[in-house]
Amino acid sequence: MNKKLVVTGVALASLGLLAGCGTTGAGTGGGDAGTGGGGGGEAGAYVTVVKATGIGWFDRMEVGVDEWAAETGLDARQEGPSAATNEGQVEIIQNLIAQKPTAITVVPNDVAGIASTLQEARDAGIIVVTHEAAGVEGADIDIEGFENGAYGRQIMDNLAECMGEEGGYVQMVGRLTNGSHSEWVAGALANQEENYPEMTRLEDPIESEENEEVAYNKAKEILAKYPDIKGFQGSAGTDVVGIARAVEEAGKTDEVCVMGTSIPSVASSYVETGAIDKIFFWDPALAGKAQLAIAKILAEGGTIEEGTDLGIEGYESLVKLDVEGADNVFAGDAALAVDASNIAEYDF
Repeated sequence: MNKKLVVTGVALASLGLLAGCGTTGAGTGGGDAGTGGGGGGEAGAYVTVVKATGIGWFDRMEVGVDEWAAETGLDARQEGPSAATNEGQVEIIQNLIAQKPTAITVVPNDVAGIASTLQEARDAGIIVVTHEAAGVEGADIDIEGFENGAYGRQIMDNLAECMGEEGGYVQMVGRLTNGSHSEWVAGALANQEENYPEMTRLEDPIESEENEEVAYNKAKEILAKYPDIKGFQGSAGTDVVGIARAVEEAGKTDEVCVMGTSIPSVASSYVETGAIDKIFFWDPALAGKAQLAIAKILAEGGTIEEGTDLGIEGYESLVKLDVEGADNVFAGDAALAVDASNIAEYDF
């Protein structure tokens, strides 16, 4: 089977694409949507808590955090556990609560597991902004790069084209409790079942633990178990790299399609060899800035609403998402797609 690449423009999402799709999770954590949780004022620190340190995706986010600090003159920094666990994030946030920063922005490992700790922060008068956590309880605002179900459907359209719209595939997620990853694979699956009936998801989503080695080893197991498999979808930024290693070692670069979320600096070598067919992403640096910009607006007594311009590329006109049980979820229009034809255009 010869793989076919779909060369799209870099923009995947549109305002029409972003409108009105429900996502998983429930509740807003109390308070009015778009208003701050009390905040300590502009003089305090702004701290971004990521899933884990030492991951290319969050290294890039830290670039945005540092740039935002330099641009605004505010005290902003990034922290994260050494491994992508809810327990690690909870410990960091609880320590931060005692320090009373103005705001904490969080990219959760476990949307449900982190909720009570986020609420503790809000109860202490700290503004809480989340990312990749639509519907999470305990946040003032959740900001997404785009509507998550639409992002998953777009990945499936490309994966189906590459697979010739037939054959088996599997999906990986960093954690089964990760809200955005779950929405991406659910959106992709719904699209496949509706529009690509000759394709089959072979197993429920497989957990990679946000770890390239885990993704690699599980992909090897899948390739051995399903020798005729035609496709993989990865969700964590390291998934497609681990999968690609396994595919290359199996000598199936030209037979198996590999697509999913990553960034060029992490995936470029495998995109260039064809072991990864296409990556989908949003710039983590800009997402880091967007979280902090929202926190600053709330700290200054402002609100976040439909059409808010954060002054950040991809987040110039926020769209309010229809999320069951939540009234505080907004999205930008920041999705990108890259294959071998345009990966050199990105330097991160």
